[in-house]
Amino acid sequence: MYDICTIGHITLDKVVTTQSTNYMPGGTSFYFSKALRKFDVSYMLVTALAEQENHIVAGLRDENIEVFSQHSAHTVYFENIYSANQDHREQNVLQKAAPFTVAQMPAIDAKIFHLGPLLSDDITVDLLKVLAAKGMVSLDIQGFLRYVENKKVFYTDWADKKEALAHVSILKANEFEMEVVTGTSDVIEGAKYLAALGVKEVIITLGSKGSLIYKDDHFFQIPAYKPTAIIDATGCGDTYMAGYLSKKVKGAGVQEAGEFGAAMATLKIQSSGPFSGDAEMVEEVVRFGECDREMIAQAIYL
Repeated sequence: MYDICTIGHITLDKVVTTQSTNYMPGGTSFYFSKALRKFDVSYMLVTALAEQENHIVAGLRDENIEVFSQHSAHTVYFENIYSANQDHREQNVLQKAAPFTVAQMPAIDAKIFHLGPLLSDDITVDLLKVLAAKGMVSLDIQGFLRYVENKKVFYTDWADKKEALAHVSILKANEFEMEVVTGTSDVIEGAKYLAALGVKEVIITLGSKGSLIYKDDHFFQIPAYKPTAIIDATGCGDTYMAGYLSKKVKGAGVQEAGEFGAAMATLKIQSSGPFSGDAEMVEEVVRFGECDREMIAQAIYL
């Protein structure tokens, strides 16, 4: 029995910012896994990539991360282009990988299954339902809203949301994704809409303004901690969720887990590549980091 099992593709990422262009592995599964490698959680990654990228999996295993890797003819290849405003990006997809299905899923038990689809057909709804019968399902919804046309990434509502979200315990979406799937830009109404579909904990990330979490008819306002520098926002949402779920699986409440995840995301944005710190570093940001708790309130109510 693992504490957390993540399911999602490792990608090849080209990250273009105003300061640099970098080539690196990426994807929810990669950033999430790397963020937890120094944490006291029992963890397994289920991924898929082409044989020529197996060195990425070998590198994760060298860091004592357990990985089940299914074969795929191709590895997902993303191009992420950021402007000076790191809350937004342009994306292109140059390759796609094989989907995750019930038949291909190894026999793994976990307290939390964190699903990180990158494109709409990455993970079947049947697999989501099977996992929900075994443990809590945590979902980063972004991939189910994405489709690719002429290599460009576009967003549309998730046709299977009513069937699938009834089986999701924890859902994470950013402001834009929330609006796509709910039809409203009001984060209060959007969170309530998703909860009405069956989600137990709805997490809406608001970039530099913080995040909002809705559970049991109560809203938790999570501030964003101020970084010393903004270098690369790729993987910040994944890092946030790694921190959040690592706390939740140990019994932490929503506010504590949210602030821990926010602090991890702040540390990650200060450098290129995955989060490389440990829990002690994160706790120091929570205790001593600078944040504007009024900003999250203004973002919600104005």
